[in-house]
Amino acid sequence: MKAIVTAMMASLHAMPDKASELVDEVLYGMTVEIISDVNEAWVFIRTAYRYEGYCQRAQLLQEATLASTWQQEAQHVICQSFADVLQQPRIQSTKLLTLVKGSSIRVMSDEVVPEEWSAVQLVSGQTGYVRTKWLQPKITVQSLSEQQFRENVVETALSYLTAPYRWGGKSPFGIDCSGLCSMAYLLNGVYIYRDARIVEGFPIVSIDQDQMQKGDLIYFPGHIALYMGNDLYVHSSLGGNEVTVNSLDAKHPLYRQDLATTILAVGTLFNAQKD
Repeated sequence: MKAIVTAMMASLHAMPDKASELVDEVLYGMTVEIISDVNEAWVFIRTAYRYEGYCQRAQLLQEATLASTWQQEAQHVICQSFADVLQQPRIQSTKLLTLVKGSSIRVMSDEVVPEEWSAVQLVSGQTGYVRTKWLQPKITVQSLSEQQFRENVVETALSYLTAPYRWGGKSPFGIDCSGLCSMAYLLNGVYIYRDARIVEGFPIVSIDQDQMQKGDLIYFPGHIALYMGNDLYVHSSLGGNEVTVNSLDAKHPLYRQDLATTILAVGTLFNAQKD
C-alpha cells in the first residue's frame, strides 16, 4: 500500500525501535510503499529510491488512492533550507508547519494571492501559504542538458554547505555523505543509490578517474563525495562535522590525504544514459 509522509522528516530505522540506528530520513510529501505491518506503532516501508527501513506509522498517511493522486499533483518542492507554511499569506500569520528543503508540496495555481506568496495544499488537504521564491517545480533530468545537469547538481550540493553531519540525515538540519549526494541528484530528477557504493539497477556506472567531470561521484571506503571540478569536491564529512569542500590536489590548502589517496571508484550518470 502506498502512503504519504506527513512528518517534517520521517525517520527510517534499522529496527522497529526509536533507539535503533537511523538509516534514512524521508521528507514531507514523499510517497512510500508499505511492505508490511509490524505492529500498531511501526511499519516496514520502501522509498521511491528503493531504500527500506522501519517507520513509525504516525508519521504516514496510509491512503492508497490519495497517495497516487498526491504523487501526480504535488509537483513542487521546497528549495529553501527550511520554510514555514502559514495560515494566511502574510508574515504575521500563524505557522501551520515547517518544511525542509526537498519536501514535496502541491501548489494551488487557481487561488489568487499576493505575488510574493503561493497557496499550497498540504497532505491533510488543508490550504497554507509559502513564499513563492521558496518553491520550485520538480525537475526532470530529461529537461536538462548534460552540462545544465552537472552545474545544477553541484549548485544543489553546495546549498547544503555547513549543514551539520548527521548519520542517516537528509536535510539542512543534518545530513550524511550519501544523503547529500542522493539529495543533490534527487532534486535534479535522478534517483541514485542511498549508500556510498555503486549498485546495479541504479543509473550510475563506473568510469576511470581521469574521465571524471563536474557532478560525478567519488567513492571512498564508506564515504561518497560529489566532484566540483578543478580537483575540488563537496561532501558531508564525519571528520569535519559538516558539509564542506576539500581538494584532491596535494598542494591545495583544502587537501585531505586520507581521502585523496583512498579513492575506490568514480561514478557518472551519463555513460549509463548513452548505453
